[in-house]
Amino acid sequence: MNRTEGKEKLKKGAECMGVPLAGEQLEKLLSYYEMLAEANRYMNLTAIDDLDGVITRHFLDSFGPLSINKLSEILRTPKRTLIDVGTGAGFPGLPLAIALPELQVTLLDSLGKRTGFLDEVIEKLGLSNARTVTGRAEDFAKPGECREVFDLAVSRAVADLAVLCEYDLPFVKTGGHFLAYKAKGASEEVTRAGNALQILGGKAEVFSYSVPETDLSHTIVAIEKTEPSPEKYPRRAGIPAKRPL
Repeated sequence: MNRTEGKEKLKKGAECMGVPLAGEQLEKLLSYYEMLAEANRYMNLTAIDDLDGVITRHFLDSFGPLSINKLSEILRTPKRTLIDVGTGAGFPGLPLAIALPELQVTLLDSLGKRTGFLDEVIEKLGLSNARTVTGRAEDFAKPGECREVFDLAVSRAVADLAVLCEYDLPFVKTGGHFLAYKAKGASEEVTRAGNALQILGGKAEVFSYSVPETDLSHTIVAIEKTEPSPEKYPRRAGIPAKRPL
């Protein structure tokens, strides 16, 4: 797939998901892809680095919440702040920052080489609404500048929902939301996360979406922050995954 074909596929796919992209936004996403493919030659950022795969499995998949009316309204509310916890190569936070210029996005990752790459992308693309933070969620969610200050948190990680709740919900203001990107059918995970949700102050609702022109059908678990999270959470590094709430 060449760049022109990729641009057309990205434009049509995004429109199908309710995300009309201007020409400048399309160019920024394609430049992001080109920087990702180049960096992936010497840095393990993503297992998917062909243009078609990045468009469908990274860019369009990142737009999943924007294809769901209720979640789209939350994300498009002016002056929203969002933290992408464990962002990796920048998904879903950076595509959301490009699609929604009014959304203020913080990309959190524990590896400096990843955030260094993302800093280069942010600078090259001129994204004034995105920044990176290098460190562990367990440290930055402690009382201080990052605790319960964000309207939204997102994670597209493979960890179990109970673990993700402990990492993400402490970042979110009461009344805000944590959006967990999951595979098709997350009901069992939501059930297993019941205790974590009760402890951390969250109420879950499950939504489904499909990626255009693929057989990908995924889930967003939207968790409303109903009350402050106890200050002892998240526990120290490694404990949430070893002993989920």
